Amino acid sequence: MTVRPLILALALLLPAAAPQATAPVPAPTPPPVEKPVVVRAYPHDSTAFTEGLLIADGALYESTGREGQSVIRQVDLASGRTLRQATVPSGLFGEGIVAWGPELRSVTWHGGRGFRWSRPALKKLGEWKYAGEGWAMTDDGRQIILSDGTPRLRFLNPATMAVARTLDVTVNGRPLKYLNELEYIDGQIWANVWMTPYIVRIDPASGVVKAVVDLSELVARAGVTDRDSVANGIAYDRAKHRIFVTGKNWPELYEIRLGGGAKR
Repeated sequence: MTVRPLILALALLLPAAAPQATAPVPAPTPPPVEKPVVVRAYPHDSTAFTEGLLIADGALYESTGREGQSVIRQVDLASGRTLRQATVPSGLFGEGIVAWGPELRSVTWHGGRGFRWSRPALKKLGEWKYAGEGWAMTDDGRQIILSDGTPRLRFLNPATMAVARTLDVTVNGRPLKYLNELEYIDGQIWANVWMTPYIVRIDPASGVVKAVVDLSELVARAGVTDRDSVANGIAYDRAKHRIFVTGKNWPELYEIRLGGGAKR
């Protein structure tokens, strides 16, 4: 996968050109950009190539990528210590995870193989299939939402994992691809945009990006130099209304809140 990070970043922030028409049509207004405030920093395994992050029943789970290194694990938030883990089958690149009932479900980048794991024991229960790539998952309480690197999100029936509907994501009137790690927070879909420091907040009805969360200061704080060690990983504690973010190979995981001011 290749992308031009600067061009993609600018596409998030610049207004679209007004469409050609007989009468002037105003260009879409760029979404506001929000800067998070760090509430607390926690240790994070800097060898973890984070692909998925979530909190279920108060427990923190993380999935990691890269062939031969892909695992799904339960992590102690306070210490960053792995409590238990399962290994993704050999030859596969692990991607996102979602909690559904007593299970975790996971996807892999290539091959269309998804897995079901018991929670919290992380015993493999079975597999499921999907077309195309697998990048990340979350849920809205009714359906599981899957990203695949394109601007289109798939809403899956949790009972069958079949596609129930799709949603095309746009920003400034343009399709937005490279939607990576997902989390559903207070009626919006949050998504890391791969190879940028941005999280987008998506309207699940229209697909329009309503706001952008700028993690640039956290990227700088993480101090990673590998170009692949991007911001990736969003977890929401629905019981305590806490938001956590991290990145691939980052040494810290951050609890954040919004309220650091918005800019245009």
